[in-house]
Amino acid sequence: MRLSRRQFNMGLAGIAGAGMMGQGRPAFAARDNELNILCWEGYNTDNVLGPFRDLHAGARVRAESGTSDPDMINRLRAGELNVWDVLNVNQPWARRLAPEGLIKPLDKGRFMPYFEKMSGEFAKPYPLAFADNGDLLGMPQRYGPFSFVVNTDKISRETAEEQGWKLFFDPAMKDRYGVLTYGDWNIMHLALAGDLNPFEEMDEAKRATFKSTAETIFGNAKLLTDDLVAMTTALINGEIDAYFTGGTYTASPARFDGASNVRAITPRSGPVDGKGGLVWVELTSLINNPDPSGLAADFLEFVQQPDVAKTVSFAEGTYNPVTQMGDPAVFAKYSAEELDAIQWDSLEEELSRTTQYNVIKDYDALNAIYTAAKRR
Repeated sequence: MRLSRRQFNMGLAGIAGAGMMGQGRPAFAARDNELNILCWEGYNTDNVLGPFRDLHAGARVRAESGTSDPDMINRLRAGELNVWDVLNVNQPWARRLAPEGLIKPLDKGRFMPYFEKMSGEFAKPYPLAFADNGDLLGMPQRYGPFSFVVNTDKISRETAEEQGWKLFFDPAMKDRYGVLTYGDWNIMHLALAGDLNPFEEMDEAKRATFKSTAETIFGNAKLLTDDLVAMTTALINGEIDAYFTGGTYTASPARFDGASNVRAITPRSGPVDGKGGLVWVELTSLINNPDPSGLAADFLEFVQQPDVAKTVSFAEGTYNPVTQMGDPAVFAKYSAEELDAIQWDSLEEELSRTTQYNVIKDYDALNAIYTAAKRR
């Protein structure tokens, strides 16, 4: 979700308990008492893993958080297929990993009913969770729009949405914004800011446009950092008025702490089918470990339960909507303050302006341009 995300440690949400699980698991799995999870942060918290361990007394359950989707995937490709049992990455990857034999299909009889209670487009069900042959490759849970963030005391939501990425080219914004340096996301956002589609091959003219866009955005920025806390502090303190690359994920901790003037923005229009925003969606899949864990599918089902889904939503100090919020039993667990933190009031509207995060087609060339511009 994206790709390099950082934890904003402003507290953890607790849970009251979890529903009993376990039906449908093979009776004689090779590793019934061991589970290894490779994931984005949140699933590795004890608030999630502790109740799961309690359901499977004596089980050895560990989870490791990655720093990017490609990093986690390359670990599997490099020989860690026999180490991990569950993989949690962003939406374009499942359909690429299945043909490589890195993940395996889920039991549709067991997991398809969960889509029926999901919210919005996910209940149809979500198409990117499936292979072309209909195999179910992963379960969607956390998601969110991801474009940029403003201090609405300085820049109104209406102005930011209307101007979109052009906001950062306004001469009045020179030295009034930061860049949250989440590499691959920066590349996608710089392309959108240059009226380019980041998911298409670019010719020399488009690469030149990308280069001039990157040089302008970096050249006029006051602050470059991958530290979300530092960026949010600068925004709240008035050192900057906005930051390039951010969304519900990055704005939610400050909002939950009372800074409702920190708001994630999704542009009203843009170059990809008229859309200027992007949305990330995490899919959780079963790794094709040659010595499979009997607990792996149980964990995927466990995180669908109302208490656990809410915990995943508010885990590790960065807060996000989850697909299970379409279930009244899940939605009822959110306070008004929590819903405000994840901008629930505008979520549906913002999602209508986003395109699905995808793999950057011209990555090597654009990354070289991006890296050079950032160092200037």
